[in-house]
Formats: sequence, structure tokens, C-alpha cells
Amino acid sequence: MFENIGEMVLLFWRTLLALPFAWRQRQKVFDQFFEIGNASLLMVCVLSFFIGAVIALQTGPVLVENNLAAAVGGVNGIAIAKELAPVMMAILIAGRIGSAMAAEIGSMRVYQEIDALRTMNINPIHYLVLPRLVALAAALPMLVVFAILVGWFGGAVVSEANTQISIPFQAFYSDLRDIVKIRDVANGVFKSFCFAIIIGVVSCHQGLVTIGGPRGIGRSVTKAVVNSIVLIVIFDYILTRMLLK
Repeated sequence: MFENIGEMVLLFWRTLLALPFAWRQRQKVFDQFFEIGNASLLMVCVLSFFIGAVIALQTGPVLVENNLAAAVGGVNGIAIAKELAPVMMAILIAGRIGSAMAAEIGSMRVYQEIDALRTMNINPIHYLVLPRLVALAAALPMLVVFAILVGWFGGAVVSEANTQISIPFQAFYSDLRDIVKIRDVANGVFKSFCFAIIIGVVSCHQGLVTIGGPRGIGRSVTKAVVNSIVLIVIFDYILTRMLLK
């Protein structure tokens, strides 16, 4: 475990040192950005809408019963912006994009394509890791902002449609505007940026250390997704603790 952690930290450091070369790999960055962002929009939309709907459905009736109907929009907005949107989107991207990164790089490792890159004096970190990490770090925060807006809309729809809550759109968004601050949204976006770094580093590392043929590729994909989700949850607590100060 400690060896893997050390290798991932070293990979992250080497990728940071390679950032000045990102412009040379801009076409790969744009391709990865399109794959991560545009291809994930529909899933993000569906997932975030129903997250907001469920939060409103669970908390709305309880708040209304306790004469706190004016707090439904604020509770929904805070929960989605600061916690649910960044964590759930990060888990979604870890399962969809992180697994693809680990599988692609892992197959290149197994079939000695990475050795061929080194033979041609091409740095695998510059060519494979850097574009994916930069694209992920740019795309995930944008997806989280989109998810926050859609989640709020889902909560507003349920709050008005559910007879136990019956809060109009205007009242829902008025309360949300009074309670949710720009800082709360910024906290969620910052978390998502950190989660993007975690997903990119873990997935690329698992791909680069793949051994054992097709079965090894499968193990690397599984480890990439599981380790990413575990680290997302751990760092979510750490970042929340830091941002509360």
C-alpha cells in the first residue's frame, strides 16, 4: 500500500513538472476533454436531477411538519453544492473515465507500446498521463457546476409537485438564494478539482503498472475504480474539515 502511495505521489510530481509541455499536447488534451465532458453530460444531468429530487423528497416533508418550509430550498442547495454534486460526479467519472484510462494505458503497457514510446525517446508521462490529467482537472469542475444547477432544479420541481411540500419555484429559489453563498459553490468546485487529480493519478498509475495480460488489465481497472472511490471519500472528509475552518 505504501509503495503504491509513494509511486502515485511521484507520478503526480513528475506530471506537475511536465505541465509546461501541456501546450504541445493540446490536441490530446482537447480530445480527452471532449470525451470526459461532452460524453458525460447526459448521465450527469440524469443523476444530478434525481439527487436533487430525492433530497427534496426526503427533507421537505420533515421541514414542513416542523414549520421550517422556508428552509427547504436552502437545505437542498447547501447539500448539493457542498457535498453531493462533487462526490457523486467524482464517483461517476471514476467509474466511467477512470476505468477507461486504466484499461487503455494498461493495454499499452501489456502489449509493450509504452516501451516502444521510450525507444522513440517519447516520455510516457508527457504523452499519456499529462493530457488526461489536465483534461480531467478542467472537465470535472465544469461538470460539477452543471450538476449543481440541475440538482437545484430537480429539488425545485419535486418541492412544487409534491403535495406534502407544495413550495412554489419562486419561494424555493428565493430561500436558496438567501442561504447558499458563492463560497459554498466554490467549495464544491474546489473539491471536484482535487477529486479529478486523485482519479487521474490513480487511474494512470494503475495503467502504468499493469502486468499479466488481459487478466492483469481487468485487475488494474478494478483497482483504479475502487482505489479512486476510497480516496475520494477519505479526501472528502479531509477537505470538508479544512474548508470549515
